[in-house]
Amino acid sequence: MNANDTTRMSGGSMALSRRQFIEELAAIGGTSLAMAGMEALGFGFTSAQAAPPTLAGRGKGVKVVILGAGLAGMTAAYELGKAGYDCQVLEARDFAGGRCQTARRGFKHTDLVGNTQVCDFDEGLYINHGPWRVPYHHRSTLHYIKQFGVPVEVFVNDNDASYVYFEKGNGPLAGKPVRKGMIAADARGYAAEMLAKCAGKGDLDAGLSPEDKEKFIAYLVTDGRLSMKDLGYHGTDGRGYDVHPGAGVDPGPGKPSTPFAFKDVLDSNAWQVLSSVTEYDQQRTMFQPVGGMDQIAKGFVRNLGPVIRYSCEVQKIAQDDRGVEVFYKSANGQGASIKADYCLCTIPLSVLKSIDLAVSDRFKQAMAGVSYAMVNKIGLQMKRRFWEEDHFIYGGHVYNDIRGIGSITFPSTGWMGQKGVILGYYAFGTDAARVSGLKPAERAKFAVQAGQKIFPEYAENFETAFSFSWHLAQYNKGGWADWSQEGRQTAYPILCEPDGRLYLAGEHLSYMPGWQAGAIESAWQQIGKIHARVNAA
Repeated sequence: MNANDTTRMSGGSMALSRRQFIEELAAIGGTSLAMAGMEALGFGFTSAQAAPPTLAGRGKGVKVVILGAGLAGMTAAYELGKAGYDCQVLEARDFAGGRCQTARRGFKHTDLVGNTQVCDFDEGLYINHGPWRVPYHHRSTLHYIKQFGVPVEVFVNDNDASYVYFEKGNGPLAGKPVRKGMIAADARGYAAEMLAKCAGKGDLDAGLSPEDKEKFIAYLVTDGRLSMKDLGYHGTDGRGYDVHPGAGVDPGPGKPSTPFAFKDVLDSNAWQVLSSVTEYDQQRTMFQPVGGMDQIAKGFVRNLGPVIRYSCEVQKIAQDDRGVEVFYKSANGQGASIKADYCLCTIPLSVLKSIDLAVSDRFKQAMAGVSYAMVNKIGLQMKRRFWEEDHFIYGGHVYNDIRGIGSITFPSTGWMGQKGVILGYYAFGTDAARVSGLKPAERAKFAVQAGQKIFPEYAENFETAFSFSWHLAQYNKGGWADWSQEGRQTAYPILCEPDGRLYLAGEHLSYMPGWQAGAIESAWQQIGKIHARVNAA
């Protein structure tokens, strides 16, 4: 900021109104500086991560048309509506939620290549083919879960009792289902043994004092479950038992399992899965709504009232300096339009690119700067919960290297019940493209054949399936925004700001792509900018 800017802001000897002051801020520093000025004047905004913005000030009588009734669109309609804005939501589907979907009996889907499926799972069974878990630190998602009274339960995101299966490895463990906890214990134990012995011989003395060396060895002994006698790893009861402890003399104390040879662990490649819960958005235990992820979307719908128009497919967005007009095809197939002061568009960029859009060339070029992930999921209904009854696996994933499968996941609900729905594959990229080219029945056959390699009970218990390919979904054309580093630097900042009276929101305008929190917090950001602009005008 230079001296001329300071003089212009102070108005010289003339007093500025609040409106003029905020307009000056916006002219110099953009919307972000204007929002800071709004906060200084009492039109404040709380942390976008933890809670929605406080939309103090004027909002009544301002009309906003919101495109898309996913979580971003419904978040915007809900918060703007509370502030007095006149909101209308247009949704292309005949239900709300966007990608927040759950397939249960009667759910129907037709993809872009003409495959039509009607889910025929037993009553009470379902698959979350969109988002399926909520981390503890996604406070924005948890905010609405709590506010709308959506019951949640624990999602088991990691389970040492589950299997890893690597058929492309070498040695005796290749192509063999092995408990993840055994691989974890052995890999950690042998690594700790090597370090402890090096430290004991003085090989690490250069960076450690005698006291530090002693503490470091003690740590390795504890972490790797080493023997103090020889600093060797000989197994641990944490990796499981060959004969479980019981009452009486036989089996009595049981028989702890024998570790795999260190070379066999390394050759198996199974150690690759040990980083599965070390990322920020992946923890061992997470949350899921009871009865399906779409319960969050239904919570919004219950609290929104009749502001959503369903089966309305947007065809054109026009705007000028006075307002916007959205043209769409209504549920009866007739053309219609709606006018508003502002438009908040949450349509995925993969779809928005094909809509007639009155925006700058710069904005259009930025929209072309992001691709969308190809993603597949399939739910397999099993007539018996053999993974629990025969293998004692309760939740978690089977990590594997079977092409096109990704991971197999067991339900974290319906414990001890008769039937259940397994997530039979969760694949991305070229693997997803290859499998999505199959007919639904062939996809199910592929998933069952893969699972049969790990569980001998798989095929005989399979009953019915429902598969979903997000890159073949008409109103998504991809699972989530897949930004490149260059796109984040060049295109992303442009799309985070409005083009005229058009604002964009959704998971694609966050650093949490594919997560519901990204959609919600993007909406919070944009409605804050709209509100700042309204109160500055």
